[in-house]
Amino acid sequence: MFNAKTLKRAAFLGLALTLTACGSLGGNKKETLAYIERPAELIYNQAVDQLERRDWSDAKLLFQEVERQHPFSKWARRAMLMSAYTSYRSADYDESVATAQRFISLHPGSDSAPYAYYLIAINYYDQIYDVGRDQATTVAAEAALQQIVRRYPDSDYARDARLKLELTQDHLAGKEMSIGRYYLKENQQLAAINRFKNVVQNYETTSQTEEALHRLVESYVSLGIIQEAKLVGSVLGYNYPNSEWYKDSYDLLESYGVNLDDEITKPRKQGYWTRLKERLF
Repeated sequence: MFNAKTLKRAAFLGLALTLTACGSLGGNKKETLAYIERPAELIYNQAVDQLERRDWSDAKLLFQEVERQHPFSKWARRAMLMSAYTSYRSADYDESVATAQRFISLHPGSDSAPYAYYLIAINYYDQIYDVGRDQATTVAAEAALQQIVRRYPDSDYARDARLKLELTQDHLAGKEMSIGRYYLKENQQLAAINRFKNVVQNYETTSQTEEALHRLVESYVSLGIIQEAKLVGSVLGYNYPNSEWYKDSYDLLESYGVNLDDEITKPRKQGYWTRLKERLF
């Protein structure tokens, strides 16, 4: 057994050894520490102290040392997840994801597994860039967030994941819109239509939907398919009557003799707009 005085002395010695090992290469951090056996709880608490000081590198080394010295202890399981967290905080996203995935593969039934899944998701989520960049990371974030919602639907992690999904889906829809606009500008209307339809079909709840419907109206008008443009415009007006995009579509179609007010206010059987939308998209 270790009394408080012994633990404190060991902690001081351990910290000195840690700093010596970390600084022995001209200030660069070494990947491992010299093996000096210490109690798992002692090393773990020392790592937590470094974590509280926001010294991510030393904290990660110490959490890894817990695993190295006591691989089958409860402290090793905790340390593995904390190592993934410190990697995340230091923006070493790949290592964080790999460590969290390793935790899940080794301890799939752990009470901490939901957090491991969440940690994977936020690693991807924090790397989401503007819509002009490649969206592979956004796709990965969406998949990871959806996995949390599917596996742990009633958890706090799922509630946060649902909020983050809105942003990831808006980014993906925004990417589709930027490509669609490019095709439309280049007079490649059919390619543009496919992109705008994808937004309406797969990202209906995002802020991009209204513009996607309007761009479809523009695309069909430029192809001379006025009837199809009228139907899409009426869907836009029925669902977003106060939208600026609807005003633009209204004015565009009016110049071709189409009155969208007449279309929207016609008596319709129940479910007409749902069936029309399903047909169009």
